[in-house]
This record gives sequence, structure tokens and C-alpha cells, in this order.
Amino acid sequence: MWYGLFDAQRRAARALAGESRNASPIEGPQQTLWNFHEDGASAFSQWLLRTSCAYDHAPPFAIRSVCRHGRQLEVVETSVETLPVGTLRKFTCRRGAAEPAESWPVMLCAPLAGHHAVMLRETVETLLEERDVFITDWADARDVPPEAGPLSLDDYVLALEHFICTAARAGDPLHIMAVCQATVPVVAAAALLLASSQASPLASVSLLGGPIDTRVQPTLIDRFARSHPLDWFRRNVIDVVPAPYRGAGRRVYPGFVQQAAIVAAHPERQLRLESAYWSNWFTGNMPDAMRALRSLNEYAAVLDMAECYFLDIIRVVFHEYLLPRQMWSVAGRRVATQALRHTPLCTIEGDSDDIAGPGQTHCAHALCRPIPLRSDAQLTVSQCDHYDLFTGSRWRDLVHPELCQFWHRAQRDALATACMTEYARQANDGRHA
Repeated sequence: MWYGLFDAQRRAARALAGESRNASPIEGPQQTLWNFHEDGASAFSQWLLRTSCAYDHAPPFAIRSVCRHGRQLEVVETSVETLPVGTLRKFTCRRGAAEPAESWPVMLCAPLAGHHAVMLRETVETLLEERDVFITDWADARDVPPEAGPLSLDDYVLALEHFICTAARAGDPLHIMAVCQATVPVVAAAALLLASSQASPLASVSLLGGPIDTRVQPTLIDRFARSHPLDWFRRNVIDVVPAPYRGAGRRVYPGFVQQAAIVAAHPERQLRLESAYWSNWFTGNMPDAMRALRSLNEYAAVLDMAECYFLDIIRVVFHEYLLPRQMWSVAGRRVATQALRHTPLCTIEGDSDDIAGPGQTHCAHALCRPIPLRSDAQLTVSQCDHYDLFTGSRWRDLVHPELCQFWHRAQRDALATACMTEYARQANDGRHA
């Protein structure tokens, strides 16, 4: 439909942005005027790139250091494993050789909902203040060759299960944290993993603002998705990746369509970020301007989703509610959520979230266990929209501290249980000696 035309516009925008940055500098007494012009050209080129979704690649995480327990520590980013659907990355604070990690790591499962995982950069940075972090960095479907397969929802659930096992091989039990859309495949992956293994690698599961059951307090997005058949989405929002991308020929839900939908649904967020950038730029407050620019670029880093995955999400989450109805199977394996009955669970919602309605995430407790565990947690954050759950002051001052307390309880209880189990084993061995 429109992908080829839009891609030509993106290439033109990249070329124009490059020309504005590469203009010849002015020498002599007019240098000061040139400096303003040069900064303005750079600002214009950045604006052009982000508003036209014209970035070739997502910006890097580029987290150099964080302050942990009063010490500034260097952060090392590594790619742990790469599959066709994406890469598992790890962020580690460089400690002394004899200094053990005090807190078990967290695996942050990024949503595959139109943005690159770098949109969670602030989330990762905050989490690193307490513990090392794994994150799922999903691939842009336009860059995945068709021979890699259809990239269905099943593929992503199985990839999550595999990534959890890979991360757990580092030794410590793993806290799983899922944001927004990722909550659904994470519950499925965790349930499949626990049903097939005797020893659980999971220390806990945390779900933030996710559509576990969209029948509960449906939002405008839920009602829209429910009221349109799959064929409507196939006809109206699916397009074909053009050459020369590696995924040429693959049918996708384009990132530029999702970006337009997000900006239309939340124009105040885009305006707030743009206002922060330009007001600081004009007043010469470049550090704050650069921070706002980083947020803008991360927000503009969109990706294409494979048609199969996108339609699977519509069907499983919004049309048939397969997870809460306990009728979901992944690659022939039934998703039995009761497998998580012994795993500590934390759910967090925002009372002003217009993407995941009230109760849609909290319902996971009843879905996973008949009786709550002592370490379970449930929080509804006041005056908190969807994005506040993982960025900004609500995230830093309310959500993250709650998660840290939950993880501490889960770790404490797990260690206590392990000690009691070992004591019982030794006592039993002594009786049979």
C-alpha cells in the first residue's frame, strides 16, 4: 500500500538532515553567528528525523555508569544471545573481583508493541541502581529475512522461555519484570517453563500495566480491537516491506502506522517532550535539552511487527481472551497459569492508564493461584498514566521502590525456604546414617 512511498520520504528526510548538518562552517568574526546556526541545523535535522520516523537504527542504550549504594559504578553492556526475533542483552555494574552481587538480577521483558526496547532506557538505568539487568531487545521485522519464519506470537513466547533459561544459567534466581503488552507472553512463557521443569529459575514475576484480561474495564483501544475482525486489520494496516531491507517481501504492521496511532492517542506526551527540548535549547540549557532529546529519540524509535504476530495478539488478547479463559496453547503446549502458584507475583497498575484498564493486570493473581502468597504484592498508583509506570517521577519515586521491596521479600523468603529444605535434608540423612 503505502510502505514504498513512505520509505522514499524517509530516505529523503535522512538526506536532507545530512545536508543541514554538513553545511560549510563560517570563519572569522561571524563564528558566533555560525555556532548558533550550526546548533539550529543540528536541532532541525534531529526534528526532521524523528518526526518522519527516518532513523536507520534505534539509538543505543549508552548507559555508561550508575550510582549504586553511594558508589558510581561503570556499566558494561553485553549481547548474551541473539535469535531471529531479537537479542537478550545484559547490563552489569562492574564491581570489585571479591565483591559479590547482593541482589538477584532482573530480566526486563520489553513490549513488542511498535517501539524498540531502548524506550525503556530510563527503566533500565533505574533498575541498575539496585541490581544487574537483562532486557529483551526485539528485532525490527523489516530486517528479518522471510526465511526466518512467520514470527508468530508462539515464536515470541518460546523465545522468552528460552531467554529466561539462558539468563538463569548465570547462577542466581531471576526476577522477571514485564511491561505492558509483554505481560501476556511472559505469563505464558513462565507457565510453560515451570510446567516442564522441576527446579524453578524464577525468583518472582512482576507485571506492569498489562492486558492480561481485556474483558475487565475495557479501554477505548480494547473496544476498537474487539469491534473489528482480523480481516479488517489485514486489509487496512498491513503492508509489505520493500527492497532493499533484509525483510523485503515480509508482511508487517509498519512502525510508522503505530507511531501515528500513539501520537494521536497521546499528543500531550509528544508535546511535553518537544516543549522541554525546545525551551531548554532556546535558553541555552543544553544538558536538559539533551536529556529531552534523548527521550524524544527513544520515543521515535519505532519498529515493524510481523503480520502473523500482530494478528495473533489481536486474536488471543482482544478477541478470544485465551489466557484468562485458560484455553491458550503455544506450539501444542497448553498454558497452565496455575504452574505459577508458588512463584511470588507483583502487579502494578496506574489509575489513569488508558491502555490497560483498571483490574486488567491485577486479575493475574486469581488466574495464577487460589490463595495469595505472603510475598505477593498489588499496587495501584494514583495520578499515573501508562507511561508513568516505567518512566518519570511516578516510576522512580513509587513504582521502583515498591518493586524493590517486593523483590527483597521474595529473595528473603526463597533463601529461608532453601535453608529449611537443606536443614530437613540433613536431618533426614542423619536419621538414616
